[in-house]
Amino acid sequence: MTGHAPLTVSRLGGGIELWTLDRAETRNPISDTEMVTAIVSAVDRVTGDLEVGAVILTGAGTAFSAGGDVKAMQDRRGLFGQPPAGQRVGYQQGIQRITRAMVECDVPVIAAVNGPAIGAGCDLALMCDLRVASTTATFAESFVRLGLIPGDGGAWLLPRIVGHAKAAELALTGRRIDAATAEAYGMVSQVVEPNQLLPAAQALAAEIAELPREAVRMTKALLRRSGDLGLNDMLELSSAMQPLCHATAEHQELVAAFGARSR
Repeated sequence: MTGHAPLTVSRLGGGIELWTLDRAETRNPISDTEMVTAIVSAVDRVTGDLEVGAVILTGAGTAFSAGGDVKAMQDRRGLFGQPPAGQRVGYQQGIQRITRAMVECDVPVIAAVNGPAIGAGCDLALMCDLRVASTTATFAESFVRLGLIPGDGGAWLLPRIVGHAKAAELALTGRRIDAATAEAYGMVSQVVEPNQLLPAAQALAAEIAELPREAVRMTKALLRRSGDLGLNDMLELSSAMQPLCHATAEHQELVAAFGARSR
């Protein structure tokens, strides 16, 4: 393990943070305890900080994330050296903490996928709200190619983004797809040249971050729950959230400004 922090956090201005998975020498795996703790801690921090309007997540070096540490699997180290019961707890208290934290994060997160996003690395990108990909990015729900399943919740994430048929195609073959194919599948919203990746992600983040923070966060919460709630439950949740928006100073200022422009 290197001496530097596994996740580098930078403030870009305008309420935007840049999170960089900083294990380039091992292609940014996310399964070790240090990385899990760093990501979960970052999510917890921004959730309580209304100064943060959007987050960009990317990888150092040439990869976004290789996912699990295959070398540790091969050597039967750490989690992978435990008996099945211990491994079950290890997944629950390890990488699955990232999934829960990212999915429940109040702040919109944009994945700037700079290179391969493989296995759990692909799923990490799917945990984000939006994905911008470099032309050098590739994606693979590759667990079956190692005789594994998506242990981090990928089987829940992938169908919600690309639909059941494409999710089955990707997960059951473990096939790697390029950025253009990922865009065609609806997995990413734009594909750009490598030198335009962070500017494109930052432009998208800025567009979100300049909007009323509380309304953006509540809108994200509604979108996240739309696949699990029926219409009546969604309407009930919406009716409970909307008065909170009406009570904010931002809403009142924007309505007043709209009225002034209309006169």
